Amino acid sequence: MSGSFFDNMKKNDEESAKGSQSESSFDGLFDDFDVNSNKLGSTVAKRNERLCKLLDGIASMNLGSVKEHDIDAFGDAYEYLMTMYASNAGKSGGEFFTPADVSELLTRLGTVGKKTINKVYDPACGSGSLLLKAEKILGKDAIISGFFGQEINITTYNLCRINMFLHDIGFDKFDVACEDTLTGPQHWDDEPFELIVSNPPYSIKWAGDENPLLINDPRFAPAGVLAPKSKADLAFIMHSLSWLAANGTAAIVCFPGIMYRGGAEQKIRKYLIDNNFVDCVVQLPGNLFFGTSIATCIMVLKKGKEDNKILFIDAGEECIKVTNNNRLTEENISRIVDVFAERKEEEYFSRLVPYDEVKEQGYNLSVSTYVEKKDTREKIDIVKLNAEIKDIVAREQVLRDEIDKIIAEIEGGQSV
Repeated sequence: MSGSFFDNMKKNDEESAKGSQSESSFDGLFDDFDVNSNKLGSTVAKRNERLCKLLDGIASMNLGSVKEHDIDAFGDAYEYLMTMYASNAGKSGGEFFTPADVSELLTRLGTVGKKTINKVYDPACGSGSLLLKAEKILGKDAIISGFFGQEINITTYNLCRINMFLHDIGFDKFDVACEDTLTGPQHWDDEPFELIVSNPPYSIKWAGDENPLLINDPRFAPAGVLAPKSKADLAFIMHSLSWLAANGTAAIVCFPGIMYRGGAEQKIRKYLIDNNFVDCVVQLPGNLFFGTSIATCIMVLKKGKEDNKILFIDAGEECIKVTNNNRLTEENISRIVDVFAERKEEEYFSRLVPYDEVKEQGYNLSVSTYVEKKDTREKIDIVKLNAEIKDIVAREQVLRDEIDKIIAEIEGGQSV
């Protein structure tokens, strides 16, 4: 029977790792894999039929050994299926999957000037696509100590671990934990991370000041205030900063509201800016992510900046439309990364803003505050327009005179 066969297979797979160094990497890996679900068919026979077709299809693929070629067939297939699922899953699809173009931009921003990193970390890692993008861009050997992440959703956590195995990442090269990052952070004792890339959930609720211990948490205490209970965005920022190495870079997708709202969020921004941790803010186009049309931003954090300025990049128009979503092309990504790497200013696109100006603006980090929008309205030649109006008025008077003559002749004829 399909259920017992696959259940035994899952059980044997997990038990084979017990007592070994890889036990934690396999423990509960297939807890959400239910071959007896009615989603596969209403009867055992129908479920068997579908599972057999799946196994026959995989068996017919000439995959060879993963060591013998550069094509990551299973890994790429997984990423493709995740993309398709996320694009059709509505709002929930964005919970665990960051589109490949955004992942590439984040990782390239985070790795500018680096050929190797000690390890990569994502505090809200979802299915692990962002972590794995670092391998694709830098190469597996360039990531010395591996891939680290944390994910609160058990199903997504298992997806991430499966994704690691499908991309031939050994159990000793990744450490993904299942726990609430903000209130139950893992990896406390690990060496700080040289690369942090993340797309944390937007404006979710968290314990905040309801938990009196959090204000003394070394991750949040330096700012002197906690992110609002209804908006945890800046709590993820503070957590990432705390986990960041002195020579590291963190590139984090952010909800735009955290860049300008007042209250506790303004105080946290003040801490980040006064201590020169904010390196760059990139305005992204809208409709890049599954399930939301919001135009998000990227905040780039560094602890070892060479100047006391913040680079603002307005990439709101850097995209193409593909079906119902916008996408970043290779040209779009390269333009953003090149400007970021050189910290250069381009009219209507980027501007390097000194600390004093940001302070004068009330610690506002909205790109639109500093980068002028190009005026695309049609320019009007006032002199030419005035001449045209004069000509129109003159012609109108000629017409009125002609009409008056015609009326006079008609009235004269009627009086005879």
